[in-house]
Amino acid sequence: MVRIGLVGVGFMGWIHYLAYKGLTGAKLAAVCSRDKTKLAGDWRSVRGNFGPPGEQVDLSGVKKYERIEDLVADPDIDLIDVCNPTNLHPESAIAALKAGKHVLVEKAIALTPEQADAMVAAAKASGKLLMVAHVLPFFPEFKYAADVIRDGRYGKLLAGHFKRVISRPDWSADIGDAAKTGGPAVDLHVHDTHFIGLVCGVPQGVHSTGVVENGVVQHLTTAYTYGPGGPSVTCTSGALAMAARPFVHGYELYLEKATLVYESGTLPLTRITSQLVERAPLPEAGGETAAFTAEIQAAVDGVTSGKMPDLLSGQLARDALVLCHKECESVLTRKWVAMD
Repeated sequence: MVRIGLVGVGFMGWIHYLAYKGLTGAKLAAVCSRDKTKLAGDWRSVRGNFGPPGEQVDLSGVKKYERIEDLVADPDIDLIDVCNPTNLHPESAIAALKAGKHVLVEKAIALTPEQADAMVAAAKASGKLLMVAHVLPFFPEFKYAADVIRDGRYGKLLAGHFKRVISRPDWSADIGDAAKTGGPAVDLHVHDTHFIGLVCGVPQGVHSTGVVENGVVQHLTTAYTYGPGGPSVTCTSGALAMAARPFVHGYELYLEKATLVYESGTLPLTRITSQLVERAPLPEAGGETAAFTAEIQAAVDGVTSGKMPDLLSGQLARDALVLCHKECESVLTRKWVAMD
């Protein structure tokens, strides 16, 4: 039984808590929060952009800690699940790794590539797993696209466009604070760069245009350069939509023998071949937190086996963060920017 210590009881901590209920071979053993009200089980103040609002929860039998130093020192904890604001990820994850704990940290891995490098190095030095919770590949529509591209059943990917659009986040002081999250070009767009890196690899460079407010990139459109024979890939991501505009993400992918089209809320995953236009076969939806349960289950299985789950790779998450920073550099300089 993998015993989990949850760090941070904000929106993502709440979503992870709900996801734990579907896990096999794991349980919530401890919670760490600076908020004594939340340690008492009153999570009714928690809000997010999807899922149910927070509730009163039963934490009987669960250890409570106000300091992460005390949590990571607990010998009964196997996996530290870091769900506090992104600016606190490096400190929290490195403390846990140095204490000999496996770590699952919410995306983005960190605010800067240098911090991400320090986290990856700490994991290597400790011999423990540093896993980063990028949930997108666990959503059925994105899992299907990744599987199709990686196994080549419809030939190679020739071109594609990804989209991720939200209204300005006003449901959390932390989520709207670029100093804590990196702004939409990191906190939101890193979902896209992670998935693009997963299915296409790291590009040679990027050219991005965007909207900047107070020095923070709020919206961008990027073309990724893969060189001769590589796919032609673009992405639009940002937080400029009016409040009544629902969150939307999706893609249009052009493979040699099929086209895949998906847009959340409006267009179910559709597979188009030379002869057919049909709904792609997907498993039945398991609720709003099903993808998070699958993601955390992969982390639990990684702890049990001692093997890094490829979808949760710290290196892949680090590369996704670097890509976001290169795109921001391109927006600000109005130039093509090479990857290192």
